[in-house]
Amino acid sequence: MIYSYLSVERSHDNKIATVTLRRPEAHNAFNAQVIAELTAAFTDLHHDERLHGVILTGEGASFSAGADLNMMKSAATFTQEDNLNDALRLADLLQTINTLPCPVVARVNGTAMGGGLGLIAVCDIAIAAETARFAFSEVKLGIAPAVISPFVVRKIGETNARVLFATGERFSAARALSIGLVHAVVPLEQLDEAVQKAVQELLTSAPQALRACKTLAVTVGLLAADEARTYTAQTIARLRVGDEGQEGLRAFLEKRKPNWIA
Repeated sequence: MIYSYLSVERSHDNKIATVTLRRPEAHNAFNAQVIAELTAAFTDLHHDERLHGVILTGEGASFSAGADLNMMKSAATFTQEDNLNDALRLADLLQTINTLPCPVVARVNGTAMGGGLGLIAVCDIAIAAETARFAFSEVKLGIAPAVISPFVVRKIGETNARVLFATGERFSAARALSIGLVHAVVPLEQLDEAVQKAVQELLTSAPQALRACKTLAVTVGLLAADEARTYTAQTIARLRVGDEGQEGLRAFLEKRKPNWIA
């Protein structure tokens, strides 16, 4: 598929995909087409079982500034039903990324505002440049970070959401790290090295076990105790008798690398 506002590139023998937002002149802000293209790209990646991981980043100085000015102007003229449908498309995008079977790594190269923080929140690993700045800026425009909130609150917790949603204040990468929005902060010139280190960890993980681990992380906390008991027991039983589980055990006992590592 040909995209206007993003690119999808493959590397590491097609085991890693990199999705790059390419609207640097607009700080990689969303419009309807960006949302549609991101949804299409991640829907396509969903079906690629070769993948160990996907990197999501932005071109230029910003990660993503959220909704762009023209999109906000259009929203001001929409009916409530039009705005509902518009918001649901963003919700569908976030859910598509959140439920990608393999891990998604956010390469946060710069500023992330509003919906851009929603993108970070649905990534499994987030690594930010120390110069990056963040804000849930919607309140300054008379609105709220409503669509991204289920994913953000799950990531940073209610106590942090209460203050940052209400104030809309800008905050540093160090604070983003302290509240759990990102997992690592490095100097900008070391960002690619840090991302590649995370990628190498994913590449040495068994691909189907990796997907099972992601599913556990996003599922178990939502289950009742009895459901979790059954689900987790079934998961480990299936993995132990599977090809990867058997190969991993043999490799460990034979003191060699498992066959999924080239």
